[in-house]
Amino acid sequence: MGRMEQTHLLSIENLSVSVGEERLLENVSITIDRGETFALVGESGSGKSLTSLAIMRLLPEALSVESGDVKLEGESLFAIPEHEMQHIRGSRIAMIFQEPMSALNPVMTVGAQVEEVVRLHLKLSRAEAKARVLSLFEEVAIPDPHVRYGWYPHQLSGGQKQRVMIAMALACEPELLIADEPTTALDVTIQAQVLEMLEKIKKERGFSILFITHDLAVVSQVADRVAVMQKGRIVETAEAERFFKGPKHPYTQQLLKDALGSQERTLTPSTHPLLEVRNLKVHFPVKKRILQRNSSSIKAVDGVSLSIEKGKTLALVGESGSGKSTLGQAILSLVPVTEGEILFDGVNLASLSKVQLQPYRQKIQVIFQDPFGALDPRMRVGEIIAEGMESLGVGPTTKQARREAIMKLLQKVELDAGAIDRYPHEFSGGQRQRIGIARALAVKPELIVCDEPTSALDVTVRAQVLALLKRLQEETGVAYLFITHDLSIVPAIADEVAVMQRGKIVEQGSVAEVMKYPQESYTKMLLAAAPKLPKTIQKAFA
Repeated sequence: MGRMEQTHLLSIENLSVSVGEERLLENVSITIDRGETFALVGESGSGKSLTSLAIMRLLPEALSVESGDVKLEGESLFAIPEHEMQHIRGSRIAMIFQEPMSALNPVMTVGAQVEEVVRLHLKLSRAEAKARVLSLFEEVAIPDPHVRYGWYPHQLSGGQKQRVMIAMALACEPELLIADEPTTALDVTIQAQVLEMLEKIKKERGFSILFITHDLAVVSQVADRVAVMQKGRIVETAEAERFFKGPKHPYTQQLLKDALGSQERTLTPSTHPLLEVRNLKVHFPVKKRILQRNSSSIKAVDGVSLSIEKGKTLALVGESGSGKSTLGQAILSLVPVTEGEILFDGVNLASLSKVQLQPYRQKIQVIFQDPFGALDPRMRVGEIIAEGMESLGVGPTTKQARREAIMKLLQKVELDAGAIDRYPHEFSGGQRQRIGIARALAVKPELIVCDEPTSALDVTVRAQVLALLKRLQEETGVAYLFITHDLSIVPAIADEVAVMQRGKIVEQGSVAEVMKYPQESYTKMLLAAAPKLPKTIQKAFA
């Protein structure tokens, strides 16, 4: 029986998935047409990735499909045997994951990994498969494909690893590409390149994309149609243009408000600097062969000067590898300084011994990018927070008084006091980041280095954490060095901004000056690469 011309490429029809008594997906229905980019958006835990796993028939065993169907060109994927589904995976439907490092095998070269997929599905000889892989590497713009074919994942940058994943997904010319948060881990310029490349290849090959993301600015750039997911249900579906002009559902409206962020901060009169960095250099020697001298070095930080006033926030922005995190580590006295001064309340930290630095460990704290990796999974929340207080001799000395102080602190960061006896794995990403903030605040610091603290969070949780950081700053007078590659959040959190490129500060000034009237071409490039929401939405929520 011939297929009708109007048949959608993919149809999800009233799909419900549950674990035990709990419904995780409820009557989910979407359709994707040939050549279309369909965006599925929502917060973490809304069911987006679960939907993609259901399409691929890769749901964990504990989950069961209660009702509904998934059809590829009218044919049920739930009705076919597993060996047929194995052929469809990779050849007709392919998937790109959020974190390429964990999706790639660390002990195989990237060329061998893509070649394995090609030989499995296309039945080519080794020579033909290698030629196919090199052609794919060229198509996804991997530099020097012949050289990088023999490289291992750890030798590639984040953007290059994601390109390898895209090459692997495109190897068998699929009809549908499922892209699950494919640019979340990338900085803005690499993200722009990857999105542009995907759009170009899609037009050339004519496949469809299911683009799963929480970044509405990216959605406005890539999507033809959009569906919004909340707690396992589709609450709104619309053409992209209409979606951004007039969102109907209150949840969608809230998502867009959160994506727009807060208005710029109002500057208060300046005080004397809390932190001054003067002509700071951090160089790492490049190791040569045995018996050869270290004749060169990597200039991670190369003559940087900046200052942060008490109770203020300086945003440090730039691409991955620009030296932002190394500068933060130098301020925290975690890497040796090659040259220059780090003055904290007038004291040069770079000249102090380990013993002399001890009091400043309490005054300068850090919040990390990955809230799960930063918390010891074997310790309860109360123990994690108490550890710093005990080692630095801050806060109450009796066990009961310290426990009460920690419970109050947890409430201060908008967590339940009962969280004190629970383990990190019992919390969501946003809640774990609040635990990280509580740990930093516990020792009453004057400066906190925030190293990409919201990059792992979805848009709504990110807005909540930024609002929390601002409120805590107003209450405690703490200063922040806010390291980020996400320029969209800078106006909401910072007073001043410094732009870093290849170890140097290329531009700095007030947020309004730098964001609205950038002088340097690199700053203009960063701002141009950052995805932006349509002006219609900005006006609607102004």
